[in-house]
Parts: sequence; structure tokens; C-alpha cells
Amino acid sequence: MFSSKADRVLKEIESLARRRFLPIVGPYKGQILIRIIREVKPKRVLEVGTLIGYSAILMGKELDSNARLITIEIDPTVAKIAVNNIRRAEIPPTVEVLVGDAIEVIPKLEGEFDIVFIDADKWQYLEYLQLVEDKLHKGSVVVADNVEQAPSYLDYVKYSGKYLSKYISAGWSGLEVSVKL
Repeated sequence: MFSSKADRVLKEIESLARRRFLPIVGPYKGQILIRIIREVKPKRVLEVGTLIGYSAILMGKELDSNARLITIEIDPTVAKIAVNNIRRAEIPPTVEVLVGDAIEVIPKLEGEFDIVFIDADKWQYLEYLQLVEDKLHKGSVVVADNVEQAPSYLDYVKYSGKYLSKYISAGWSGLEVSVKL
């Protein structure tokens, strides 16, 4: 029925999210993320806000086997669930789940990222972005979910002169997609 173990795990997570009201990115916004991954063909991806691993699996299954995805989750219990889901999905790239507050974890990360996906505490979006900025290169793509709740972030990506930014509506919410200039 499904094309891969990853697709089966994604469907299971979608079902669980509906029953438990978990705020996953979901299949509609997920298709937007997939399109971005396919266009950019990133070698290194950072996700801020793992939850139970839905978007990590969604992005990971589209990455080349030599790509690397680092995802940060603040809640150790939830991170364990994410690790299990990612393992069950058997996606090819290296996925590393880091447990901790992204505000403390991001400065310790080394190297540049081709894509950053932010879906965590909305009031900290701008701080997450500013912490990761020195790890972005020209053309890096930053995708932020539920930006309606992050006005300072929106102002920054639209008016700082550092990004070319576009809002993509996805029903009642949307994604802000910003390309580093």
C-alpha cells in the first residue's frame, strides 16, 4: 500500500497526531517541504523542533544517502519517540537527534547548513535564526512554520536585507521560505 517504510511511519504519525492533537507539519505543508528539498538538494539540513520525528522523516526520505540531517528537540522523552520513529522509517541519510534547548545547542554546531527548518517555540524564531545565521551560506534556505505567531521573525526576514522571503499559504497557516542573500 505504501511505497516505503518511511511512508508507513509517516501515516502512523499522522494518525497519532490527529488522535492526540500533536502539532506536526502534516501532509499538505509536508509536500511544500518535499518540493524545497528536491529543488535545493541539500547536503546538510538543520531542524529546530523535532517533536516525534514527522518532518525529519519527511525531509530525510528525500535526501541523498550522503546527506546529513540534524534535528533538535528540547524534551528528552519526546526525542526518544522521535529516534524510534526515525529508526523504524529506515531513511537513508544520517539523522542525528540532539536533545536540548536549541538556544544552547545551535551555537555548538559546526559547519554550514543548506536548509534550516524551524518549527519550535514561535516567540523564539528570530533568536533561532540569528544564532544559525553564521552557519548559512548564500543560497541557504530557511523555512519557518506557523510564522503568523512570530511577527518579529517575519519583520526580520522581510526587511533586514539579508533574505529574499516569501510566504506560502497552507490553509489556516503557512510557511515562510527565506533564501539567504
